[in-house]
Parts: sequence; structure tokens; C-alpha cells
Amino acid sequence: VRIEVFVKEQGFRDEFDDIDDIAMHFVAFDDTERPIGTCRVFVSDDAQVYLLGRLAVVKEYRTKGLGSQIVEAAEDYVRSVGGKEIRLHAQCRVAGFYEKIGYTSYGEIEEEEGCPHIWMKKEV
Repeated sequence: VRIEVFVKEQGFRDEFDDIDDIAMHFVAFDDTERPIGTCRVFVSDDAQVYLLGRLAVVKEYRTKGLGSQIVEAAEDYVRSVGGKEIRLHAQCRVAGFYEKIGYTSYGEIEEEEGCPHIWMKKEV
């Protein structure tokens, strides 16, 4: 899913990193067991703050609520392990999606591989 969305569709190069080895990954599948959505969460330096990233949904499943369901599953997990807050570095073009599900932006807009991003957070 991440290769399809971030690499092929959006042109990012540095998609995979060492965080993949320590993160909890969430994957949604369609009726044929094809992966269609994903994200990852991992604990930050502050044990009560988790970072959510790499949320991706394949094009034909967008606008169907799948992204919100994946984030909700990640939030449930963070709560279950004692996390109090989730932060994420959102592409500015999708910050509205995160705002609709309770995230607020903070800090300055930053470039990541030529794409503007903004930090967002939510207490869980």
C-alpha cells in the first residue's frame, strides 16, 4: 500500500526506515484479502506520546471512511498501552482530514521531500 500510494502515486523516495521495525502496523484488507490501507504508530521519547505515520489508502477506497477507521484503530491501541497523545506530521493537503477527526495543528510548515507538512496532535 505504501509503495503504491507514496512511491508510485506521490513520488516519495525515502518510504521505508528503521522505525518500521519497532512500530505497530495497522493494515486494512478488502474482501479478497488485498491490503488497501495502512498506518503505523510508535512511542516517542515521552512514553505517553505516540507518533502516527504513513497513513495510506489506495485510491479506489478513499472517501469511504477507511482512513478514519484505521486511525481510530491506532488510537484505540495507543490508549490500550497507556498513551495519552498522538502526534503526526501531516501533508498540508490532507490536514483537513485530520482536523475532522480531532487533530489540531501546531508549529511551522516544513518541507519533507519537497512536500509541505505540518505537525498535528490529539489527546486520546
